[in-house]
Amino acid sequence: MNVSHEKLFQVAKYVVYALLTLNIFLFFAEEWAASTHRFANGLSLTDVIEGFASTIDTAAWVVLLLMFELETYQLADHQFTRRVTLALHSLRGICYCFIVYAFYGYVTKSLFLLGVTAAPEIADICSLAVNQWTYAIDLDEYQLITAANCASFTTDTVFYRFPGMQAVVDQVGRTEIVRLAWVDVVNAAVWLLVVLVLEIDVRLQESNLLLGAALRISTASKYVFYSILFLAAAYWGWKGDFVDFWDAFLWLVAFVFIELNVFDWRHETLPQPAEGSA
Repeated sequence: MNVSHEKLFQVAKYVVYALLTLNIFLFFAEEWAASTHRFANGLSLTDVIEGFASTIDTAAWVVLLLMFELETYQLADHQFTRRVTLALHSLRGICYCFIVYAFYGYVTKSLFLLGVTAAPEIADICSLAVNQWTYAIDLDEYQLITAANCASFTTDTVFYRFPGMQAVVDQVGRTEIVRLAWVDVVNAAVWLLVVLVLEIDVRLQESNLLLGAALRISTASKYVFYSILFLAAAYWGWKGDFVDFWDAFLWLVAFVFIELNVFDWRHETLPQPAEGSA
């Protein structure tokens, strides 16, 4: 049985979309576990975005991705009725609100981590093996300190305490966690720029104006943005943060598919040479 390259391409594309949808639940499980330590006294409505920024961000991006897939591939030009166009634009607008809101959550989380203060009263981590103290293993990952595991966390004697939490970390861990948090901020900001350029591309393509200088500026800016996103993914992979690395990799692949959709759409609208012309 022969399977066309086009069918393989479509299967690969929707597998990536499905994996990205699964990541919503992976991020939720990770952030839910962290929230039990970060918000030990209860999670208020205003805390949701800080505690679940990755979950909200990923969910909104998945819906937005599907909107781009509909507009750039699934729907034919004659199907863009006024009602369909309004529905697509409205849903995308809601997604953008959540994405910007999630970006605010990343910034808030980073500022919270900058509030980590030195705890000179703590010189031995094993002294905290009481009263439910935890150690920050990673960003959004805390582990209960017990007499059995305390010595395995660190040999440092200088510790930092998270504001409002019974959680500590050593100097190296504090630096790494803050860096990871700001990589989240940069990554989210660059994705906002990517989608802004892509929105402009789609609007220009709808009017057959994605040509000349507009096309060159769009292409050049995307090289810069995607390079930054690739570096962020590589950093997560280097630090052993598999979930963030895997998610970043899948998003890069997913938007390559969207870019190819736009490329094919643009190619279909270009004037074709007359048959038999030299």
